[in-house]
Amino acid sequence: MSVVNVAVIGVGLVGKEFLNQLAAFASTSQTAKIQLIYASNSKKALWKDNHPLNLDSWSQALLDDPGRTDIELSTLPQLLKVPNSRTIIVDNTSSDSVAALYPEFLKAGLAVITPNKKAYSSSLSLYNAICDASASVGGGRFLNESTVGAGLPIISTLKDLVATGDEIVKIEGVLSGTLSYIFNEFSTPSGQGPSFSSIVAQAREKGYTEPHPGDDLNGADVARKLTILSRLVPQLRSHLSEGYKSVSITSLVPSELASITSGDEFVSKLPEFDSTFEKLREDATKEGKVLRYAGVIDVQNKVVKAALEKYPTDHAFATSLQGSDNIIAFHTRRYGSRPLIVQGA
Repeated sequence: MSVVNVAVIGVGLVGKEFLNQLAAFASTSQTAKIQLIYASNSKKALWKDNHPLNLDSWSQALLDDPGRTDIELSTLPQLLKVPNSRTIIVDNTSSDSVAALYPEFLKAGLAVITPNKKAYSSSLSLYNAICDASASVGGGRFLNESTVGAGLPIISTLKDLVATGDEIVKIEGVLSGTLSYIFNEFSTPSGQGPSFSSIVAQAREKGYTEPHPGDDLNGADVARKLTILSRLVPQLRSHLSEGYKSVSITSLVPSELASITSGDEFVSKLPEFDSTFEKLREDATKEGKVLRYAGVIDVQNKVVKAALEKYPTDHAFATSLQGSDNIIAFHTRRYGSRPLIVQGA
């Protein structure tokens, strides 16, 4: 039975759930022996010279054990190499510093799995370095399915379409669960609904938004996801040189609130701008449409944008979405008259 070593960087909410699932899988795996050899949070790391850690008690060990505070990030690519066995790096952070190390991990033959969008949506030079390192002799593989659409098979679907010779014409979708929830509640076919600020406040209370809702409303998260997808389309592979910063973004944050750093203060002042959003809703209703914050990749015109769009009330983006659902439509040469749609929470 082969041995697979797993090193987890970031054991917060996402990392903890990942390790719970990994422990369950490891206990039943018939094809590989799964070993946890490294686990770290922002303060310290559990590492025993690449000897296995207990998958069932790592959390308590991280609390009780003084751990290692002297391990520099830059040393991890060589530190975590284990002779004659495979090692997988799982990055559950949103750290730029960890993302910048991906080329070194891959060159060292370590695989990288991550929901961290930073590496794949930042500069083209970093993205190229990651791809080149993976393609080099002995280079590790990288997988980042969960960087777009959470657990939905969006990246794999796009890769399959391209690999089998289909031609991507246009990709459009509601790619933010937070903004999906907000506009599903705010803009309905009836044109009626609560105020924009009250829905944002409600979404925050439910944990749908970031602590500062402006981090969702500014559209940057959607732009990052569009960057990741566009780089998988051959014609747009090198289009966004500065990554998500090269995307056309329409921010929903009122300019008067852009400098507010406190989430509480932002939410308390947002009602002052309800009339602006109410006007947008009224205009859409008059046209028989609803508002959705969507990402659009127009391949032929090389347009990549994140913006508030209007859709007819019988459009899938108006009728199919519930709660914080994501939905994405692939318009391709094969799927011409009816796009391929992937949807879910």
